[in-house]
Amino acid sequence: MDFKHVPVLLKESIDALNIKEDGVYVDATLGGGGHTLEICKRIGRYGKVIGIDQDINAIEASQKRLKDYEPVVIFINDNFKNIKSILNKLGIQQIDGVVMDLGVSSHQLDEGERGFSYQHDAPLDMRMNRASPFSAYNVVNEYSEEELSEIISKYGEEKWAKRIASFIVARRAVSPIRTTGELVDVIKKAIPASARRDGPHPAKRTFQAIRIEVNDELDILSSSIKDFIDVLKPGGRIAVITFHSLEDRIVKQTFSELSSRCECPPRFPVCICGKKPLVNIITRKPIIPSGEEKVKNPRARSSKLRVAEKINT
Repeated sequence: MDFKHVPVLLKESIDALNIKEDGVYVDATLGGGGHTLEICKRIGRYGKVIGIDQDINAIEASQKRLKDYEPVVIFINDNFKNIKSILNKLGIQQIDGVVMDLGVSSHQLDEGERGFSYQHDAPLDMRMNRASPFSAYNVVNEYSEEELSEIISKYGEEKWAKRIASFIVARRAVSPIRTTGELVDVIKKAIPASARRDGPHPAKRTFQAIRIEVNDELDILSSSIKDFIDVLKPGGRIAVITFHSLEDRIVKQTFSELSSRCECPPRFPVCICGKKPLVNIITRKPIIPSGEEKVKNPRARSSKLRVAEKINT
């Protein structure tokens, strides 16, 4: 299957980077290579784009798609949380910009056997890094009822989390829950019929929560943003695209923390904390897709773009 992924907010995110010819840029979530391709068109033959993805399928598909830009693109099969060690191995000290397109790709959702989607019956998997030994099967069948309830509530913002966790534990006591279809059935039974009539698919929030837990998506986000800021050149920019409120909240709070100034109480005559802002926030309000983009690509509906620029300290 081709690695198909329609990048959202593509022009907006690439424009936001203020790309300069011969610069060094990072696509932290390579996916289908859409953002990398647009960067390649703007940086000239002496620039570099480091395309990172923990999904080997994405790396292989993008290598084919971007074969004409091979001297420019460096493909890295890794997690963006390791950006400092990645750059160190490449002998690169600083970069001019980074784009992060978070969440699951269209291809991963459409590739039924990966187990990301509640619309395909497949083995419980949800691993972005297929070399990882830890999958959705482990979460669903090995977490305690309390742990399940906590992650479904925290990462899925699901008000029926406790009931869903209870039903999962009861069902797996009979036999392990092995497929997405079996999990969907359990979730549907746990959520009262009256609550299933409106809103998104009843399994959407639980699947999101399990996927986030399997791939440690949120716990690494804030620290990774800070690491990218560390390696950005002054004037370099970071553009982050999120797809749900949990991600967006972390990005917003991290940017706010990095842009804050002296935190001493007003009564202090002079600053003793020494805190200086590291970034300017370019997008006080997030950029959202146009109505036209939402129609063309329904998966863009919840996306938000936030951008920050490193200050010359």
